[in-house]
This record gives sequence, C-alpha cells and structure tokens, in this order.
Amino acid sequence: MPAAPHPAPTVDGAPADGRTLRHVWNECVGAGRANEALRADWQQHFREAVDVLGARYVRFHGLFHDDMFVYRGNDGGGGGFAPPTPLATPVHTFSYVDKVFDFILSTGARPFVELGFMPRDLATQTETLFWWKAHCSPPNDMGRWADLVTATVEHWIERYGLDEVRQWRFEVWNEPNLYPLFWTGTRTQYFELYEATVRAIKAVDAGLLVGGPSTSVFVPDARYAGEVPDREASVATAEAEDVDALDWRPVWIEEFIAWCAERDLPVDFLSAHLYPTDYAAASDGSARAITRYVDATYDDLTLLRRIIAASPYPDAEVHLTEWSSSPSSRDRTHDTLFAATWITRAYLRCAHLADSISYWTFTDVFEEGGAGLGPFHGGFGLVNEQGLHKPTFHAFAMLAQLGDEVLAELPHGVLTRDRTTGRVAGVLFHYPDEMGGASVEQQHSYERARAYGDVGTPRAVRHTIAGLPAGATFDLVQLDLDHGDVAEAWHHMGEPVNLTRPQEAELRAVADDLLRDVLVASDEGVLEIDLVLPPWAVVGIVQTSPATED
Repeated sequence: MPAAPHPAPTVDGAPADGRTLRHVWNECVGAGRANEALRADWQQHFREAVDVLGARYVRFHGLFHDDMFVYRGNDGGGGGFAPPTPLATPVHTFSYVDKVFDFILSTGARPFVELGFMPRDLATQTETLFWWKAHCSPPNDMGRWADLVTATVEHWIERYGLDEVRQWRFEVWNEPNLYPLFWTGTRTQYFELYEATVRAIKAVDAGLLVGGPSTSVFVPDARYAGEVPDREASVATAEAEDVDALDWRPVWIEEFIAWCAERDLPVDFLSAHLYPTDYAAASDGSARAITRYVDATYDDLTLLRRIIAASPYPDAEVHLTEWSSSPSSRDRTHDTLFAATWITRAYLRCAHLADSISYWTFTDVFEEGGAGLGPFHGGFGLVNEQGLHKPTFHAFAMLAQLGDEVLAELPHGVLTRDRTTGRVAGVLFHYPDEMGGASVEQQHSYERARAYGDVGTPRAVRHTIAGLPAGATFDLVQLDLDHGDVAEAWHHMGEPVNLTRPQEAELRAVADDLLRDVLVASDEGVLEIDLVLPPWAVVGIVQTSPATED
C-alpha cells in the first residue's frame, strides 16, 4: 500500500483513529436464485450494484436446481409426445450456469457459490420449497452428489482458470437447520453432506475455499439441539416478557466445528444468517414473530467471533451470507428510509466483526414467493422490480464512497480517508434516540411502516476536520423523509399496483431527488460540518477536490 500523501487530518482536535475500515456491506450481496440471473433486468440491476455500490461478490440459491439443467439423468427428448430416454450414467451440462457466471465475471464481480439445491434425479424428496419447487433433501446417492460437485468445480477451473476460482468461496447448502423447509434431513445428514462436499472440492485443489453451515439466526433455547428441530423447545422464548434478556446463541456453529475437527475436515470460513428476528412457537401452536434490539447483530457477531477464536479453526473467515432488518420479502419497511438508517447504523457498528455481511438482496427480482404485488411490496431489494432506487440503495452508495482508514468513529457515523488518494469521506445518520434501543420491526402494510416517521426530533451535528488542503471541496448528499422517499411518493399516488409509464418516470425522479450541497474548507484547510439532521436522515460527505496537496 503506497504511503499516504500527507498526514491524516484531525477531527475535533483529535488525531486520526487509524484503524482499517472493512467494507463488509459491499463485499457480497444476495440474490434469489441462479435462474433469475438470466433475466435482462436482473443483470442490469447487478451491473449497477457493481458500478455504483461496489459489489464484489454475489450469492444465490438454486445453482443445481432443475431449471439450470446441470444434472441430466435423461436426454430431455420426446417433447411431450414420448418419454425422454434415460441415460446410462448422468451427464453434467453447464450452458445455463456458464451464462450466469460469464456475466457476473464480466462486471468485475465474482460468485460466492452456494452449492444447492438437490437436482430432482438425486433428491430423496422433491418439490419441497417455494413456488419453483426446490428440492431441499439429502441426496439419494452421496457418491453421485460428490461427482456432481467435482465435475462442476473442474469445469469452472477449465473455463475460468485456477487462479480465478481460488478467489471464490464455496458454501455448502443454505439454512439446513430450517427443517423441513431448506433441508429435509437431519443435522448429521447435513454434516455428512458437508464432509462429502469439502473432500470433493479439496481433492480438486486444496487451495479452494469451502465453508458452512449457513444456518439461520441465533436462538435462546434448545429447539435445534437435536437431529431435527423441536418446536416445543421454543415455547418459553415465544412467551418471554423480555426476549432481549435471553441468552441468544448460534445455531449448529459449535456442533459443526466439533464435527469437522473430529474428522480433520477443512473449514475455511464459518457462515451464518443473523437476521435480528425469530419465529418461536407459542403453547397454543401459533408462531410469535420476535424482533430483537437494535444491537442484536453486533452482539451476535461478537459472540460468534469469540467462539471461532477459541475453536480449532481460529483463522476461519466469518461471512454473514444473508442479512437484513427482517427475513420477510413482504416487510414493507424494506422500501423505506427507516430500513436505510437501520442498516447504515448496523453496518458501521459491525464492520470490524466480519469478512462480509451480505445484504439480502440487491434486487426485488426475487421469486421465492412469486413476483411481488405491486412496485413497493416490501421486497428485500435495494432496487424494486422496475429498478427504482429505494432509500437503502442510496445508503449503500454513501457507504461505498468511504475510505479504508478511520479518521474518527462518531456516535452517529464515521469519517474516513482513502489511504491511497488521501480523499476524505464520511457518513452520518440519525437513528432516533426515541426508538429506545428498539429495531425497526417488519410491517405488512405501508401505512404501518410509515408510522416510524413520527418518531424522533432533529439532531444537531457539528464536527471540525483540520489538516485538509486549502479550499478543499466536498459534496454533501442527504437522504431523508423529504428527499428520496420514493415509497411515500407512491403512497400519495394511491399505491397503484400497476404503474403507468408517466407514473414510473415520476417515481424514478423522486427516488433520486436527494438534498445536495457543497461544503468548502477554509484557506487554512479546516472544514466545519454544522448540520441539523431530521430524524432518520442519512448523509454522505465526499471530498471532490483536491484529493491531495500539491
């Protein structure tokens, strides 16, 4: 790394913090399933995520699902007039997968490979999940599963080169603890799948990076302690008066580490999904939706890091391969400013605790429950199906412009510098103190989601940055309830399910109409930041000229 062009600026009279800021927010982003990546709109949205938001990797389900036509047990002939001809041995074809991976690599990003789900001809149970009928079962022949993994990895190395593929990550399955949804087998059967998979991949090349167990959320009870979940073990959680006072623990992480260590299996990274939510079974059989406190992700990651540090795999990477304010693709807060402020706060607070925190997802082109009902239906995406930028998109864009060196960690943001160019940048946010430490909860109507706009009072933010080039200029961009709140504009249209072209054009303009200003440092190289932030505002400040002294 080249030396900085001049000493780091001071903030409020204090010397630079100097720590490295890891950009965990754009290291990886999530998407629905592999087949969706063949769509033109998905590809357009992803290219923008790379070019504007700096996305480096993308992860999705369904690599081996039937609609990617990888595992072929018959010739596919007949066209409905005659049965297809069975093949003596399975054939692996990668034409659809190649189209997806070629595109991802063409953008400058890379795949974070989730190995799943089970091809129909290898599944012990079929059509177990989603409208597209994913097969989420153990294989009926573990040897043929291992052959599939081997053939796939060897194909990628032949097509893209070993040096390239060594930079990918290979994650074995998705949320196998969620029986009988994402996995119809037992915990031990998942561990056996991991063993077969990691041995197959490492036999191809020991330098390829493999991990798991990709389990979903922390829980404060023993529901996942056995081979299959015990719903009754979560009753106490569902009926607890203060769920935040409970002892929340990772799912299967410690058991997975022990299993792998006992068998001397490689674990290059540990992966988990830390949605700050839970669905616990009450004594009457109903499910209680639980939203945990605003720092739940931070505390969970801190514990996870401590567990890994004390394990036989202390150097394993930590990847949250799914993360958002909730795991619902119909949570209407996902479309709002409130989610943008929540994720900004969490990302900055947790940046040092993980190697990536993959936002689920970068686009509303996402079909687990079918296409959304209307342009703003609470989808996970940073952009909606029409590519309209949600407030979360703008928050990501601000985070992407931060440098890699912390100048000052602030109570409500961060100021940074790029060690190579010397450019100073910062992100400030106003997550209202009046929330009392609570998270933004998922809401199933926009009317309920927008009620968060009544929470909070304006906050004065003042900071002094000294040691800048004389007259340095900074662009300021502010996202708030009056700027960039596209879902609110849609609400005032009457929440139309189907947009006319003029309506779409109007919403596109609103989505990108952020408050913009220019700040200028004095002749002495001092910048005074003096702002009054409305509740929920997110502000990006980026040095535009000069980046270094002459």
